[in-house]
Amino acid sequence: MVEPTTVAIVGSTGSIGTQSLQVVADDPDHYRVVALAAGRSLDLLVSQARAIRPEFVAIGDESQVADLRDALPAAIEVAGGEAGLAECARRADVTINAVVGFAGLPVTLGCLQAGKRLALANKESLIAAGPVVQKARQTPGAELIPVDSEHAAIHQCLRANDVATRVSKIQVTASGGPFRGMTVEQLAEVTIAQALNHPTWSMGPKITIDSSTLMNKGLEVIEANELFGRPAGDLGFDLALDDIEVVVHPQSVVHSMVTYSDGSTIAQLSMPDMRLPIAYALAYPDRYPVAYGGIDWTLLGTLDFEGPDREAFPCLDLAYAAATIGGTAPAWLSAANEVAVEAFLQGRIRWSDIGDVNSAVLSGHDGGTGDTLAGVLQGDQLARIRADEIIRDRFVL
Repeated sequence: MVEPTTVAIVGSTGSIGTQSLQVVADDPDHYRVVALAAGRSLDLLVSQARAIRPEFVAIGDESQVADLRDALPAAIEVAGGEAGLAECARRADVTINAVVGFAGLPVTLGCLQAGKRLALANKESLIAAGPVVQKARQTPGAELIPVDSEHAAIHQCLRANDVATRVSKIQVTASGGPFRGMTVEQLAEVTIAQALNHPTWSMGPKITIDSSTLMNKGLEVIEANELFGRPAGDLGFDLALDDIEVVVHPQSVVHSMVTYSDGSTIAQLSMPDMRLPIAYALAYPDRYPVAYGGIDWTLLGTLDFEGPDREAFPCLDLAYAAATIGGTAPAWLSAANEVAVEAFLQGRIRWSDIGDVNSAVLSGHDGGTGDTLAGVLQGDQLARIRADEIIRDRFVL
């Protein structure tokens, strides 16, 4: 009998993490969780570890390491802090990086530098530290399979054609979020509860707010450029940033598309279910034996498409601008956005201020190249400080 593939889930207590545990549980003969990690949700992490009995468990909040150790059997190895999360990513054949935000970077690097497969749901680490991550991807044995539904879709569409040089465009689809069709004036009055009410997907608060501003889609454009727009990885090819388009598709059934030089477009379709791209990343190049997101074609109805409203949702163009500038500019934008979203969720700024904060920070980018990890970390920190200053001086309600 073939030994099951070992799996580490970092960010196991969040939306992607809990769904990843469901996927593994649906095929226990082929997959086994050997490592778990979370940022600070101690009680849920302990509950997961007691149920699964992995070999290794880590928590990002070092002040909770002793409590974690006391709550688990002595046979389970316990660690904490950034080093603990990174070590978790080295313990398995496949690591699912479901950490939210820039904090996922050590996990991404730890997995790739260990020559393992990374199932990446943490887009910020690739966006903010693209050049550094690209170097890590060259480690023998390292493999990066995207878990974002859009990039998993692109990955599948590219597999369907063996002439990568004939790719003309990539279309990244967006649901449009809860505010699709609203005017700039209407958007000035939206509430936190409204912004958290996504019409299609169930996600954590940070990603849900990013979806409402279209920043999530802008970050996904940068991610697509890093994954597919340069000679990197097994499906990489040369594609210009402007050839990565965003198309609003409110039903969220077409997850992305690839158009070839002869005009043919190949799309990946499924009902919205994040377990499908998780399972895809685990099973690649095979297919998972359990169906997630299957379509009943007799009930599907219509599929609608439209262009994004770039005036009402300026964060999308800010992402294109950051990618064009390059260097640490994407890190600056990602960091500023994390600060701005947190300020909005705390009621300190309006929803419409998020884009203004991001724009103000990006306009002050210092020209950093981002070629080293130290440079990326410095850029991230500078942008956070600047975002805090801007929020305090200009936007606090």
